[in-house]
Order: sequence, then C-alpha cells, then structure tokens
Amino acid sequence: MAKQNTVFKEAFNRALTLIAETARLPSEPELSQALGVSRTTVRAILTRMQELGLISWDKRAKLVLRKPETGDYFPNEETDSLSAIIERSFMRRILAGGAEPGMQINELELARDIGTGTTAVREFLIRFSRFGLIEKRPNSHWVLKGFTREFALELTEVREMFELRSAAGFAALPEDHAAWGELAAIEAVHHALLADIDRRYPEFSELDERFHLLVHRASSNRFIVDFYDIISIVFHYHYQWNKTNARQRNARALEEHLDYIAALKTRDLAGVEAACRKHLRSARETLLQSIP
Repeated sequence: MAKQNTVFKEAFNRALTLIAETARLPSEPELSQALGVSRTTVRAILTRMQELGLISWDKRAKLVLRKPETGDYFPNEETDSLSAIIERSFMRRILAGGAEPGMQINELELARDIGTGTTAVREFLIRFSRFGLIEKRPNSHWVLKGFTREFALELTEVREMFELRSAAGFAALPEDHAAWGELAAIEAVHHALLADIDRRYPEFSELDERFHLLVHRASSNRFIVDFYDIISIVFHYHYQWNKTNARQRNARALEEHLDYIAALKTRDLAGVEAACRKHLRSARETLLQSIP
C-alpha cells in the first residue's frame, strides 16, 4: 500500500486544486482521467474530501462545500510527482527481472502495481522509448532492448558535453543564487556519508542524482535538464546492477564530488572543467564495467 499511498497523496493534492476552482466535481471516470489515477484511488480521494468537510458526495452529485486550506494538503515531503513514482516502479520491475534484453513490460500490470491510470504509465514509457531502450509491441506490451556498450558510450559522450557546459554555468551563478545554498547542503551530506561509509554507501546513488541534477539545472537549458532524466535512470540503476566493490567505488565518487564542489566554489573555470572531467571519466568506467 505504501506505493499507492504516495500516488493517493500526490493525486489528492492535485484534486484539491480542482475543487478550489469549481462548485461541482465531474464524474469518477472524468476525475480518473484528469488526475491520471485509477477509479479506486479517485473514490479514496472523494472519501477523504467528504471526511474533511470539503464536499458532500451522494452518488453522482459531488458538491463543493468549502475551499481547501493549507492544512488540507499533504506536505510536499510525503508526495512525489507521479512521473517519479512511475519511474521508480518501472526500474524496480526491470531490476527484479534481471534487466535481460527481451524482457517484457506490460503497461496494464505496471499501472495496477502502482495504483495509477494506464495513460500516465503509457506516456512515461513512450517518453522513455525515444532513447531506444524499450520498444512498443502490440496489446500494451513493451520489450526491453538492453543496455549495450555502444549505447553507454553514446550516452556518456552527450553527458560530458552537457555537464561541462552546465558546470561552467554553475560557476558563473551570482553569489546570492539559491543553488549555492543547495550545493552547501549537498556537500554536508557527502561528508556525513563518508564518515559512515561502511553502513551508508548504498545511499550514494540518490545523492549522486541530486548533485548532478543541481549542476545540470544551472544550464537553464530545458533540453539539457530533460535529457538528465535518462542519464540519471541509467547511471543510478547501473550502480545497483553492478554491486562489485560498491563501497570502494562509492567512496571514491564521494571524494571526487567533493573535489568538484570545491572547484565550483572557487569559480575558476579551468579547475571546474578538470574536476568535472575527472569525475565523469570514473563514472564512464563504472558504467562500462557494469555491462556484461
């Protein structure tokens, strides 16, 4: 229920936005389509709205009684975006299946597993398929094509171009930019992980994603930020596929990140480029070693 609970909370918050703008809510099938969740989740949302005194619900009639207040919403830390939930469930399913080329993915099963509508799952799979990692087949089926060495080399080549550009952009950010505060917070987490590396090394992949996404966002280029989705999925989950020497590898990457962060703080472009290139070379080696 934990997965569905997150889907429910995220959809509930979006449903509150709907009732802020209308006097009557549409039918359950229409709500299901508008929120991208199952009919079961829609009924759970309506039940909670009724319990909070937001609506009166009698069969098809759903009358808005009051506007939502801040306290009605679930806090942000309890809700993930629907695409993030689908991405995690999709990768969990692939990992459980051993990520073998030819593995079948059924969008109906995936949607049922998450507790969301098939439309949102299909949109995610279509978006993911443009990189050639999965392929559409008839009857809501998809096939995993596998991560080849060629794919990994092409991916790292583009990653290096984009990240070098983004790192230079980050170094040029004004001193009062919010990204510097986030960078300091990320740096502190790096030190905490290194201080307890034997126990906490599995936490690295999520921290890695958080750090590199922050750097990529400094590009202010929507194509670079959008492309980071596929980078994070492939690199993040390859850390999990290849568990050989994971502790040592993650400790080295944490040290490289700290050198990279130190270079960003100096704003010296030559130093930033050198630290960025060094870390990306290591990341490429790790990725290539994980491919059978």
